[in-house]
Amino acid sequence: MLTAMTIPIQVHGLEKSYKQLRVLRGVDLEVAPGRIFALLGSNGAGKTTLVKILATLVKADAGTAHVNGFDVATQGAGVRASISLTGQFTAVDDILTGRENLVLVARLRHLKGPGAIADELLARFALTEAGARRAATYSGGMRRRLDIAMSLIGTPPVIFLDEPTAGLDPQARIEVWQAVKELAAAGTTVLLTTQYLQEAEQLADRTAILHAGRIAVDGTVAELQQPTLEALFLTVVGDAA
Repeated sequence: MLTAMTIPIQVHGLEKSYKQLRVLRGVDLEVAPGRIFALLGSNGAGKTTLVKILATLVKADAGTAHVNGFDVATQGAGVRASISLTGQFTAVDDILTGRENLVLVARLRHLKGPGAIADELLARFALTEAGARRAATYSGGMRRRLDIAMSLIGTPPVIFLDEPTAGLDPQARIEVWQAVKELAAAGTTVLLTTQYLQEAEQLADRTAILHAGRIAVDGTVAELQQPTLEALFLTVVGDAA
């Protein structure tokens, strides 16, 4: 049985407001080890705010959250040492080659053998042949895969992916999906936000819909394919699904 210390992501009663705008109104969720949890919602639903709180970038107004056993409010250093965050816009340096981007991050993390780390990640994300090319020449899918590879340096047990396929074409989206599946297969716990129902269906072990600052529904893909819940998806997410 999982305990509070072995649940990688645990959120209870989380609230956040910006002046008069209540963004989160009591969010509860748990993510099991080595699983992919998709947080589905339209723009403005509060997905990014939740991720920023979990990554210690924003403070919650109320509620509690633990990541890898650390309290995000009082043990921020432990949280940050346990996670990696990939936002909606890549952190790739276009001037550098793919390999140089990876080596740079490994050196910034003071890891031994940065070249070997870079080569292993290039192979893992099918970027070896493009490793010597400047990142500016990469396709959208390749850039996002490189971005995710950079976020894995240091082997964080938990990774947050905030709309990882936003703006990508269908082929690039499939490439990123495969990379995310490989993360979970290797034991990484993944929380991703998305506006796409298909993305949640393809990737997630569990999916929650965030609507009006609350979790409207939370369940497995099989559960969420029930007709009544499919209707709820369409009502909440609308055209984004």
